[in-house]
Amino acid sequence: MEQLFEEDRPPPRKTRVPASDQPLAARMRPAALEEFVGQEHLLEQGSALRKALEEGRPHSMVLYGPPGTGKTTLARLIAVTSRAAFEELSAVQAGRQEVRDVLERAEHRRSENGEGTVLFLDEIHRFNKAQQDTLLPAVEEGLLTLVGATTENPYFEVNSALLSRCRVYELHPLGEEEVAELLRRALGSDRGIDRPPTVEPGVLEFLAARAGGDARTALAALELACETVDEEPVTIRHAEDALQRRAVLYDKGGDRHYDMISAWIKATRGSDPDASLLYLAAMLEGGEDPRFIVRRMVILASEDIGNADPQALGVAVAAAYAVEHVGMPECALNLSQATIYLSLAPKSNASTTAIAGARAWVREHGAPLPPPHLRDAHYAGAKKLGRGQGYDYPHAHREGVAEQELMPPEAEGERFLELSEHGAERELRERLERIRRTRGS
Repeated sequence: MEQLFEEDRPPPRKTRVPASDQPLAARMRPAALEEFVGQEHLLEQGSALRKALEEGRPHSMVLYGPPGTGKTTLARLIAVTSRAAFEELSAVQAGRQEVRDVLERAEHRRSENGEGTVLFLDEIHRFNKAQQDTLLPAVEEGLLTLVGATTENPYFEVNSALLSRCRVYELHPLGEEEVAELLRRALGSDRGIDRPPTVEPGVLEFLAARAGGDARTALAALELACETVDEEPVTIRHAEDALQRRAVLYDKGGDRHYDMISAWIKATRGSDPDASLLYLAAMLEGGEDPRFIVRRMVILASEDIGNADPQALGVAVAAAYAVEHVGMPECALNLSQATIYLSLAPKSNASTTAIAGARAWVREHGAPLPPPHLRDAHYAGAKKLGRGQGYDYPHAHREGVAEQELMPPEAEGERFLELSEHGAERELRERLERIRRTRGS
């Protein structure tokens, strides 16, 4: 029969490998909520997940997020704080029989001493419908608390019947400072690096920046780098070798930050997709925030392409959506697709110069007063003021264009828009010329 955990007992381990022989990431796994780093959006005071941990009243859930963000750790903390037995299965290896065995043990515990069971099912999206259905009655009746973990969107990969009985929590990649904090702990903890060597400045920051928000990757690289050296300090070269990634000289807050995005804009404006991709890669490899990059894409789509290819703005906005909802590293593919499209799109700065000219006119002359026939007539008394009277409705004309003057008197004859001969703007330019002829201007 399972033993209840003591208050200071560390989370149960899946294997009997001595702690000293386990990988650094496993040794450094938090044994208490206070040690957990990251996911503040889920663990803020008063949140459902924090209360479940603090009060020892867990509920079934699916933890959705990239590797190394704390899914397994949270599941183990839930088991400890709820004083429940902890069962762990991997959906890659387990079948229905393994699930039935867990259910039998859970039922035995419940009937013998009222002890609960937390089942941590890693990669739950790998279970097929029949395997997931096996869990339904136990979750619904409260025989066990299911904590599923997945890197795939559970709304696409987990049965709706099972999902409706669980809360879904999305975990975010850890920030660089959060990963760096974990690395610093590993160098100064009894459970961390044994007799840690000297680590040169910049090494931890490099590992934190290049781990992509994955604490496990960063800790594994630090451990390997420390094992590589003898008596000498751990350098960037050792960190590069351990992580198998080159250290890109890139200052996100300094000149290189602005120089690189400037080069990307000019290469994309110049219709050179290879150069544009190179600068994009340099920014991504240097740890640049993809949201910064994609904001420039959205701006460039109107500033340098505009109506020469109206779809360019849609592509850029879709990339921005992907960055927010997919995140790194996968959103690099979306950024690459958008970069190629924007580079190859026909270019026009007509939208940029048009609004610049119109704003310059307003700054010089002030905001114009629209002619009475253009002003709002949708309120009582508007007619008495002459609002809307004499308005020539464009749809009453065959081509949808009326000859009536729409500029305020002081701006008659001003022209702000000059369309290019590139891409879709050529057709728009021809239409604009026809409209101006029809309107007698």
